[in-house]
Amino acid sequence: MARRTTRYPVEGANSLWQIYKTVPFLKVMKNFIIIQIARYTPIIPFKNWLYRTCLRMKVGEQSAVALMVMMDIMFPEKISIGKNTVIGYNTTILAHEYLVGEYRLGEVIIGDEVMIGANTTILPGVIIGDRATVAAGSLVHKDVPAGAFVGGNPMQIIREPSQ
Repeated sequence: MARRTTRYPVEGANSLWQIYKTVPFLKVMKNFIIIQIARYTPIIPFKNWLYRTCLRMKVGEQSAVALMVMMDIMFPEKISIGKNTVIGYNTTILAHEYLVGEYRLGEVIIGDEVMIGANTTILPGVIIGDRATVAAGSLVHKDVPAGAFVGGNPMQIIREPSQ
């Protein structure tokens, strides 16, 4: 299944060159500063407060985002994290893709009690189901079924959800 992204064509220079036609400069600067503070703070409740209050992300109770996690700087409000979820060290969660002839936006929905291993990249427009496990170093380029164990680049299902 294709990722759930909305495509916006651009003319002339590539879409990243035209970034401030797609997202306000001050929003990007504010988000950048807040995300950098959150990346380095070891205080998880404070980090979650920053995400919820300043970036308008949905973050469930008792979810833990590890050190150095990089949230989407342009559109963090398109990221949703369920309750009691762990997002491992240095993971990147993207809600946008800037390409040569277009840019794409898509929500990222991470369910409840999900475990995402370190150094994972999550692309826009994917849903990671409740109680799923994503192995460290994975590229999440498509939906992850609830309860599944996935990993790799490209991501593959390692173990199907138990019935």
